[in-house]
Amino acid sequence: MAIAASLIPEFDHETATTRRFLEAVPEDRAGWKSHPKSFSLGELAVHMANIPHWGALTLQSADFDLIGPDGKPKISDPFTTIEALLAAFDANSLAAREALESATDESLMEPWSLKQNGAVIFTLPRVAVLRTMIFSHLIHHRGQLSVYLRLLDVPLPSAYGPSADTAS
Repeated sequence: MAIAASLIPEFDHETATTRRFLEAVPEDRAGWKSHPKSFSLGELAVHMANIPHWGALTLQSADFDLIGPDGKPKISDPFTTIEALLAAFDANSLAAREALESATDESLMEPWSLKQNGAVIFTLPRVAVLRTMIFSHLIHHRGQLSVYLRLLDVPLPSAYGPSADTAS
């Protein structure tokens, strides 16, 4: 089995699960923070919606620099609405899935680098970047989002089986 073919079912499961959590974000609480040093709920949701975009970037380029040519950090658009958030997540997930579908074993083993202002932060094979910076990163922030939602008394969707809110 090709490497990409083995990753697609996991990608589909994790993005579908993440979408359910993003759907649960209360739009009117986007500015809420669990701690002064933490992302706001809206910032966290936008970050999560953009993580799949990194999957497409990883598969379609040799590197990514966090700092733009203008010397400023590349930042995401701010949270606006749940509808816009889900549209961005869906588009980013589709682009990443399409890039993964066309990836070869050879291309997945090629090195990919994350940079900051030209300095290499790390270099890993693309498949390792997908597993860590895309899959695991998305799961990590979904866990963070679940804590935010619980603290806001929002019922949690199921992830790997029923949640305390979806169990009957």
